[in-house]
Amino acid sequence: MKNISIIIPTYNEEDTVNECYTRLRKILKEYEEKYSFDIIFIDDGSKDSTLSKLEEIADNDKVVKVISFSRNFGQQSAIIAGIRENNSDAAVIIDCDMQDPPEIIIELIKLWEEGYEIVYARRKKRNGENIFKLLTSKLFYLILNKLSDTRIPRDTGDFRLIDKKVILSINSLKEHNKFLRGLFSWVGFKQKEYEYERQQRYGGNTKYSFKKMLKLAADGIYSFSTKPLEIVTGIGFISILISILVLIYSLIRYFTNDQNLSIGWTSIIVCITFFSGIQLLSLGIISQYIARIYDESKSRPEYIINKKINM
Repeated sequence: MKNISIIIPTYNEEDTVNECYTRLRKILKEYEEKYSFDIIFIDDGSKDSTLSKLEEIADNDKVVKVISFSRNFGQQSAIIAGIRENNSDAAVIIDCDMQDPPEIIIELIKLWEEGYEIVYARRKKRNGENIFKLLTSKLFYLILNKLSDTRIPRDTGDFRLIDKKVILSINSLKEHNKFLRGLFSWVGFKQKEYEYERQQRYGGNTKYSFKKMLKLAADGIYSFSTKPLEIVTGIGFISILISILVLIYSLIRYFTNDQNLSIGWTSIIVCITFFSGIQLLSLGIISQYIARIYDESKSRPEYIINKKINM
């Protein structure tokens, strides 16, 4: 009998963990004669009662496994831990907030049975999300796909099913700042899209602050593209060209004895501030790549596990 793991990262989800477990258990019963299931909750250093509730669930149901981090390491690290800590034939990654309906897992399994090795869920509608988040999400995927050589499907999150081949491939990657949505596209294999309607949160508040969203976006761009460096180089050449033109203009005015040569203080200040801004922007972009090299060179683990339950 093949085994399927359900990987669920959690952080301060005391309002949703019981509902998440109950709905999952009800859905998976339909397939228990055909598959065995593990439900792996990864507690990402929660500061509320999430872990205690998970421990209680795991005590009453040995199918439930819990990994608890020593502190908050981030959602991507929690998912990576879930992928590493199972030997399943397939794994489904889903959030605990019930925005991604657990009932869709059955549809993902059906497509996996047809031979697809990655089945990613694409949001055709996103209920309960404000216009700002919708617009920034569309802008992010537009920019990322313009910059990256690896096409990353739009309107997708981490909700997907991955085959054992994909699990082994992801586990073989040694990079530290993993952008999983991009890596799932990068590894290849036979992939299939499944469209669904995303629901409102069951309870609690989103844990993805604007700062965390920016970091995720930066990880995606810097991990899958060197084009920002190429753009900086292009801006540098353009800046040099403009500087040469300004120099030629100044020399012409000087040799023609232009009496108004001192006039132009404003334009000089504008040029100085403009090119200074370009230099600082360029250094900022370059420093992001250097910072990632620095992170990789330290070889620190992506997370530290405090305890495991039923593992």
